[in-house]
Amino acid sequence: MKLILASGSPRRRELLELTGLKFDVVTSDADENVPEDTDPGVAALILSERKALAVANLEKCKGSIVIGADTIVSLDGKKFGKPKDAEDAYRMLSALSDRTHTVYTGVAIVNSDLTVNKFVEATEVHFYPLSDSQIRDYIATGEYSDKAGGYAIQGGGAVFISGIIGDYYNVMGLPIGRLMQEIRKIH
Repeated sequence: MKLILASGSPRRRELLELTGLKFDVVTSDADENVPEDTDPGVAALILSERKALAVANLEKCKGSIVIGADTIVSLDGKKFGKPKDAEDAYRMLSALSDRTHTVYTGVAIVNSDLTVNKFVEATEVHFYPLSDSQIRDYIATGEYSDKAGGYAIQGGGAVFISGIIGDYYNVMGLPIGRLMQEIRKIH
């Protein structure tokens, strides 16, 4: 059975490579808008399913197993997606400073018959207090770009984190342990 990752994220690709599975990458052009008042975990599930189904319905992908994922950072019920620009990243990182936030990754697995199995993984992340200069210096690296919450746990953002409760790889964007358990159930 052909496996497809419906994501252009280099981090998700690297994580799925750790499993030893052979897969192709096909990016999705699914609509990534959800109503603002949608619960962050539910929003991540909705978006992951949209992405996976958009790819699964492409002619070249018919009959494949497609994995879609979406990661959202949440603080006090407010969703933090990818920052629009440096100032948006500054706003996010300032809000996360000295606080515990939750990272949700929704994962949808679309089977060859287009049935969908999905789950959401949640990880709590606590940040140290961050100074203005720490935030500005980090933003100057450009690493914040294309990262939910404006930081990369596996990169320079690691120095902000005092602890996590849950799956580290979930914070990177793909909870591979849980994903493999779910794939084993359906395959």
